[in-house]
Amino acid sequence: MRRTRRWGIIALITAMLMLGGLVGSAFLRPAHALDLGDVLRVGGIILVVSAFGNQINSFINSALGQREAATVGATKVVPIFSVGRGAYVGAAQVMGLPASVQRTQGVAAIELTVGDLEGSGLIPVTTRRPGRVLDRVSAVGISAIIDFRI
Repeated sequence: MRRTRRWGIIALITAMLMLGGLVGSAFLRPAHALDLGDVLRVGGIILVVSAFGNQINSFINSALGQREAATVGATKVVPIFSVGRGAYVGAAQVMGLPASVQRTQGVAAIELTVGDLEGSGLIPVTTRRPGRVLDRVSAVGISAIIDFRI
């Protein structure tokens, strides 16, 4: 009798764990592992933006000017970093008042999921490091995004 009861409890626990795994996997996103190429690409974004930010900025300004959408105020290219992952994911051109643009060091990408709704926001900030406290820069907008797939 005890042996039958023990096997029944073990079978019940196993069934619950299997059912929990099936239900849980339906709601979770698959994991994404970074390989060495991804790490180099993510690390290279900050180097490219630091080294060629002025040239990228000039190119974007001339491309917008050719389409009669010239920028007003100062512009600058800064890296975009994902707040949740802490990785650099691209670059953005910010524009606005010259003093505010000069203070801008990066753009924080924040992603939010509530049920079936997903949203993301880009916020100009005064830091280039994803782990620091985010201090938003006012009077600055984002005029262009240079996106890198990782």
